[in-house]
Amino acid sequence: MTSLDYDGEGDGNKPEHAYDVDVEPQKTREKLQRLEREGMHVRKDADQRKVMEEVFDRATLLAVEELVSRKDLADLKGVINSGKEARVYLGVRPDGSPVAVKIYLTATSEFRRRLGYISGDIRFARVPSNSRAIIYLWTRKEFKNLQLAGDAGIRVPTPVAFYRNILVMEFVGDPPERAPTLAESEVDEDDYDWTFRMISILRAKANLVHADLSEYNIFKWRSERILFDMGSAVLLSHPQAKEFLRRDITNMVRFFKKRGIFKRDAESWLEALE
Repeated sequence: MTSLDYDGEGDGNKPEHAYDVDVEPQKTREKLQRLEREGMHVRKDADQRKVMEEVFDRATLLAVEELVSRKDLADLKGVINSGKEARVYLGVRPDGSPVAVKIYLTATSEFRRRLGYISGDIRFARVPSNSRAIIYLWTRKEFKNLQLAGDAGIRVPTPVAFYRNILVMEFVGDPPERAPTLAESEVDEDDYDWTFRMISILRAKANLVHADLSEYNIFKWRSERILFDMGSAVLLSHPQAKEFLRRDITNMVRFFKKRGIFKRDAESWLEALE
């Protein structure tokens, strides 16, 4: 298994000194700040200034500039979603195609709670103690997990690029609107069957457990279901993989049962998958 060990700033394709650019990306800062002001997800309370600082620190702005210089990104258009750990923007590539741009918040303390999803993963020879380095490693981990899931035949947003705390991937939906999740959709037995088949394939072919699965991270878009938010996913060798798998299954059994669809309980599903 290829190591995903953190190796400094960057993604392994350039020497570290190549990123020591002493340029103030003022245009990028102004662009992102305007998008934050106009975005429907900007919080209008006393914490807004703190959130702005988390998103728009110098390292993040330079990371956006780097992705633009690599032609993995051309522009950012608006906020799609926001949370405690990350903001997701609608982006545009140089060819005009839409992408989702996930920017992890480098000043958040939330990632300390996520160390259990990294420690014990054989892909990481060491876990950095620096918070920013942990977030960079998490971004790399999500990119690689998306690749593994996609290679196994699971429909996920196609990963495009990553750099530092920014992940660029396929946009799912009708821009500027993202696709609805299962939680926001009418569901049927086909959705149920797809979900549990996906859990099985993810485990058997990608050697992964999602570890944060719920009705909020599966898109239902036209004739497709698309799994996303793969940062938490762990290998089967992880010491808590079975516990995470049980939780994933329990979450989905609960959701579908609430919607009137029930075929077997969580323990029965867990036994069937082992």
